[in-house]
Amino acid sequence: MATECSFSDCFIDEDPQKALEALNEALQGDSDNAEWFCQRAYAHTLLKNYSSAVDDAKKAQQLQPSLPLAFMRTGIAEYHLNHHESAHTAFTQGHQLDVSDKSFEIWIKRCEEIMGEQTRIGSSNRTPAAPPVKHDWYQTESQVIVTVMAKNVPKDGVCVNFTEKELSTTIQLASGDNFSLHLHLQHPIIPEQSNFKVLTTKVEFKMKKTDAIRWEKLEGEGQESNIKHFNPNQYPTSSHYAGKWDKMVVDLNEEEKNEKLEGDAALNKLFQQIYCDGSDEVKRAMNKSFMESGGTVLSTNWKDVGKRKVEMNPPDDVEFKKY
Repeated sequence: MATECSFSDCFIDEDPQKALEALNEALQGDSDNAEWFCQRAYAHTLLKNYSSAVDDAKKAQQLQPSLPLAFMRTGIAEYHLNHHESAHTAFTQGHQLDVSDKSFEIWIKRCEEIMGEQTRIGSSNRTPAAPPVKHDWYQTESQVIVTVMAKNVPKDGVCVNFTEKELSTTIQLASGDNFSLHLHLQHPIIPEQSNFKVLTTKVEFKMKKTDAIRWEKLEGEGQESNIKHFNPNQYPTSSHYAGKWDKMVVDLNEEEKNEKLEGDAALNKLFQQIYCDGSDEVKRAMNKSFMESGGTVLSTNWKDVGKRKVEMNPPDDVEFKKY
C-alpha cells in the first residue's frame, strides 16, 4: 500500500486504476508534489491514457526541473503517442540530468532508429516534380487558337479572361497545382466571340480575330507595314515552322470526334452525331418525336412518326407530370 508520502512503482503495477484514484485524492491535498505527478503519469501510462500522462509528467518538470524521472515519464508517454521527436527531446534532457541511467540511452537510440526509418520512407515516397506545362498556337482565317497541353483538367478548373489584346488564364491541373498563362497579343481580338474548351488531353482557347490577317507571331506589337492577308497554306506557330493549317484543323476535329466520353455526355454526343449525319427525314422524325412526346421518345423513322402523334412514353420507374 501507499504510505502517506510515497507511491511506489510496485504499488502502481499491482493495480494501476486503484493507484490512480489514490494519487488523485493525494494531489487534491498537495498539488505541488512533483514526485506524485510523476507517479500518476506512470499510472496513466499503464492505463494507456498517454495524453494525461504527458500532462502530469510536464507538470512535474515545472515543479522540479532537476528531476530526471519527470523527463523519463514524459518521453515514454510521448513515444506511445508516436511523437518520437518530442520523446527524443525529453529523453535527451533527462539523460543530461542523470548520465548514469542507461535507460535514457536505450530510449534515445530507439527514437533515433524510428525517426531515421520515417525519413527514409518519406524520401522514397516523395512525389517527383511534375513536368512543365507546354502551350502552342496556330491560326485560321478567322481565329487564333492557343492550346495548353494539360491532361485531365476538371471541367470547372479553368478561369479565363479575354480582353482586346490579352489572354489571361489560370488552370487547375490534375495534380492539384495551378498553371497560369498571360499573353499580350500581337493583334486585337473580339473578346465576346472568344471561348475555351476543356478536352481530356488539353485546354483550347479560341480567339476571334477582328480582321482576317495573318499574324506573324502570337505576342508583341503588330506593324502596320507588315500586315499580310491571310494565306491558308501558310501559318506561323511557336514551333517556327510552316505548313497547311487546314490539315491541322481536320486532325484536331478528328481528335475531338474520337474523344472518349461517358454516361449522359456519351449518349448526347451519339444523338448529336445521328442528327448531324442524318437525312432531312431523319431530322424531321427526331424533332417531331421529341417535341410531341415531351422528350420521352426519340425516333429516326419518319414513315412511322410522320403519320401519327407520338405519345409520351416515360421509363417504367418514372411518373410523367404536367406543370
